[in-house]
Amino acid sequence: LQLSAVKLAELHSDLKIQEKDELSWKKLKAEGLDEDGEKEAKLRRNLNVIMTKYGMNGKKDSQLVDTNYIKDGTESDTLDDPRLEKLWSKAKTSGKFSDEELDKLWREFKHHKEKIREYNILLETVSRTEDMHKNVINPEENLVKEEILHNKHRELKEKLRSINQGFERLRKVSHQGYDTTSEFEEPRVIDLWDMAKSANFTEKELESFREELKHFEAKIEKHHHYQKQLEISHQKLKHVEETGDKDHLNRNKEKYAMLQEKTKELGYKVKKHLQDLSSRISQGLQHNEL
Repeated sequence: LQLSAVKLAELHSDLKIQEKDELSWKKLKAEGLDEDGEKEAKLRRNLNVIMTKYGMNGKKDSQLVDTNYIKDGTESDTLDDPRLEKLWSKAKTSGKFSDEELDKLWREFKHHKEKIREYNILLETVSRTEDMHKNVINPEENLVKEEILHNKHRELKEKLRSINQGFERLRKVSHQGYDTTSEFEEPRVIDLWDMAKSANFTEKELESFREELKHFEAKIEKHHHYQKQLEISHQKLKHVEETGDKDHLNRNKEKYAMLQEKTKELGYKVKKHLQDLSSRISQGLQHNEL
């Protein structure tokens, strides 16, 4: 796959979560608790997202090309959306952003692109399910399929709401620059906070959620730090390998291995925490609809 050290660590974290979710599903299935197959279908969608994200689905153009923002603050990827490309171009030439802020903004654009990709995968899955639904004759099976479709349409609605909110934020930031009084900086945390404010939370629950998001953002920042250190260590290791100094090489290998494991561990914790927070917000949004 020719993935960078950081992307390999991310892939490891994603697969670890997928494996854990599949083990949990197998236990549920053994107890007869996934009769409609919705949890199994969600597992398949998640795996599809992972395979698409890392170029493992057999499509040459589907892999997300590594960005260089960790290395030199510039991008080597496209955003696949004319509106995003236009906003990014305007932001780069506006003079309103420092190099560090441009790095942060680029991460926001990439995060938004990934949300659109996941939405399109889910939309394709729903379309296939609807086609299957048309061919169902058994009334009981028909009710089950309708419930599955209802859940998927709700998930689509939540993802589309998040995409629209995210685009409006990108448009505002690209034109006005970053608000120094902004509560959060990490794109995933900003998304969660915007959705939480729309969910059915009491003031006390919302305040508690805000505090948890602050801890979550600190966890993400720590993960970013180790990602950067891992990338630097990877570059040093390649350089030392060319010099042929065995002692120096062994020391660098040990440091690289330590950073790789720490990055994997933090990546897993971040993504698992994100899953838990997203699930809580989703439940709050469902209450709103009821």
